[in-house]
Amino acid sequence: MQKTSAAMSVRSVLIVDDEQPLREKLLDEFVRRGCAARGAATVAEAVALARAEPVDLAVVDLQLGSESGLDVVERIAGERLARRVVVLSGYASVAVTVAAMRLGAADVVNKPAGIDRLLDEAGPLPDKLEVPSLHRNEWEHIQRVLRDCAGSVSETARKLGIPRRTLQRKLRKAPPKV
Repeated sequence: MQKTSAAMSVRSVLIVDDEQPLREKLLDEFVRRGCAARGAATVAEAVALARAEPVDLAVVDLQLGSESGLDVVERIAGERLARRVVVLSGYASVAVTVAAMRLGAADVVNKPAGIDRLLDEAGPLPDKLEVPSLHRNEWEHIQRVLRDCAGSVSETARKLGIPRRTLQRKLRKAPPKV
């Protein structure tokens, strides 16, 4: 079986799953294909590994014991620690998929998923990690604070230290591309 172009461009992988047998199986498969592969079982461990050495592909389980894989997606994608993030889920729904993609995941794949499916979902990787513009960083920060304030524009404006009208004007604009 020939490797796909996505498979050839993935050189480093981070597998984040609290189920050790599945994590080890995926790690072995990626290593057999010539990838540098590392594994993590918790949000903190995953973020620490990705910060130490960013990866081409992060495969993140949605449910990490009592923690959420979406926290990993948000931090790894938000800090640009992986060129692509794919979420694994035993119970994916439209709401979960939308939430994961809004946080930066390329796709959500139902368990069990083989390595070929994960590589296909990763798609072609960008040549390098994109560095977001100042406007994009500002927009993402505003969105995080707005989410933390349960959508309250007034409270968000107070926390950001800007006038409410200025915040409303920024929220009406489309998000910057990069």
